[in-house]
Amino acid sequence: MQFEKEILNAFRKIVQGLRVSSRRAEDELGLSGAQLFVLQILSERDKATINELADLTCTHQSSVSTVVSRLVKSRLVERRQSEADARKYEVSLTLRGEALLRNQFPTAQKFLFQAVQKLSAKEQKQLVNTLDKIIEDSGFSQFVPNLFFEEEGFHASND
Repeated sequence: MQFEKEILNAFRKIVQGLRVSSRRAEDELGLSGAQLFVLQILSERDKATINELADLTCTHQSSVSTVVSRLVKSRLVERRQSEADARKYEVSLTLRGEALLRNQFPTAQKFLFQAVQKLSAKEQKQLVNTLDKIIEDSGFSQFVPNLFFEEEGFHASND
């Protein structure tokens, strides 16, 4: 085994980039990095259901739902009953959310997401298999894959 340091340093760089980006969002916008990422993804569409946002952010529905609830409380997004299907609710940016995004910066989550998308299907499969093995062997399988740095109890600013 000769690449342990390089592998661990790669993980450290990714985590550090995500942490710095999330901290910047908190300091400059009063949002978590996850909240800003969801706003950015939502800005690329007119509206989306929670399940669609989960697919678009490549995360679990419950994680996105928690983030959206915080964004609703901050009046950056609104939830409305779907006109096409009354059983569903759709999320869209408010004017306040749109205004906030005019001065926003790309998140590390968005860059990471785009970098993964650039990998070929074969590279993605190899990476999934390798990461699954690392997760299993390190005992991290029990963790729910929430959006990065969406801390429990974090609330966006309401000003």
